[in-house]
Amino acid sequence: MELDSSKNLGGIGALLIFLGPLLSALPRVGGYTGLLSLVGAILVLIALKGFADYYRENGIFNNALYAIIAAIVGVVVFVSVLIIALVEFFADLGLNISNLQDWSSLSSIDWQTLGNFDFIFRFIGVILIGVVVLFVILVITVVFLRKSLGLMASRTGVGLFGTTGLLLLIGAILTIFIIGILLIWIAMLLLAIAFFSIRPQQAPSPPSATSTQPQTQV
Repeated sequence: MELDSSKNLGGIGALLIFLGPLLSALPRVGGYTGLLSLVGAILVLIALKGFADYYRENGIFNNALYAIIAAIVGVVVFVSVLIIALVEFFADLGLNISNLQDWSSLSSIDWQTLGNFDFIFRFIGVILIGVVVLFVILVITVVFLRKSLGLMASRTGVGLFGTTGLLLLIGAILTIFIIGILLIWIAMLLLAIAFFSIRPQQAPSPPSATSTQPQTQV
């Protein structure tokens, strides 16, 4: 893949991720912002693959791929924990699949259990465990992504890639606060700027076609 193509794909992909939260507030558009961000992430991954091939640096793509895999695992684990917690919560209330048709009836709820807060605390505890696991995997994801962006910074000469990676790491650590999410969002804009800042002269020079031939000794 050509340098310009990878640069444009990466810049557009990062912009799509950045614009996703902004467009979520628009009517008839908000429901598609998740898909928009997903397309953006795929474009960035394709761009990083192009740069990895261009600069002959597999770590650019491999670390980004590990980040994507870690993110998927984190989401799957969190959703699984959430479903299990909800199933146990409803089971403690006497609601399960066998009496699904009676869920609309208040008589099917075990009100005595509802008055016991132990199962509520247990439900909250399971959710908190899921959140902690998701947080740890998020940090691991960003660590891999930062390695990829660090290699991009060293190969392209655009230091903004390194700044983006650092900002993502700080944002991931601070995700328990709103400022952490804001930092990650801003990092996507910086990533787009970093991609578009790559210049052709920053590309590795191809081997010279007129290389000096070794002299033959007589």
